[in-house]
Amino acid sequence: MLRFGILVSAVPLILAGLFAHSELLPGPRPCIEAGGSALQIAETPWHADLHVAFTDYPQAATVRVQIVDNVEMADFVMVDDADGAEANACGGAPRFVAISTYPSASAPVIYLSTEGGADYRIFVRSKTFSLREAAALVVGANGGHARITAASL
Repeated sequence: MLRFGILVSAVPLILAGLFAHSELLPGPRPCIEAGGSALQIAETPWHADLHVAFTDYPQAATVRVQIVDNVEMADFVMVDDADGAEANACGGAPRFVAISTYPSASAPVIYLSTEGGADYRIFVRSKTFSLREAAALVVGANGGHARITAASL
């Protein structure tokens, strides 16, 4: 009887841990189509094809992404009112991008700011995309590399 009591008291804790880690019925994950392929934010990091990280220090970044307030200035624009079932739908088999807290040495590190001098500029007004998710997908669309704007001699 004591074992049953311990089991019954442990079940709510186990369920709370599972719900804290994931959603009961996950909805569509942020997804974009770029260059003929789809990129999607991974639900779990072990399913990701590319891991990215974010930093608050510009010196530690390998890619800089600027948040702009003007659509004409942006390299990537994401505007939606994702109330419908079609929102955020990507066709085909997407490549997955995960936002990591502790990235590997080869993972791109993104500095997200409103200051100029960035590799990419994004404009985001979305119910489904956060600024970080949009930046991760834009960087992921380029394989995690900073955009090269001019060749140096």
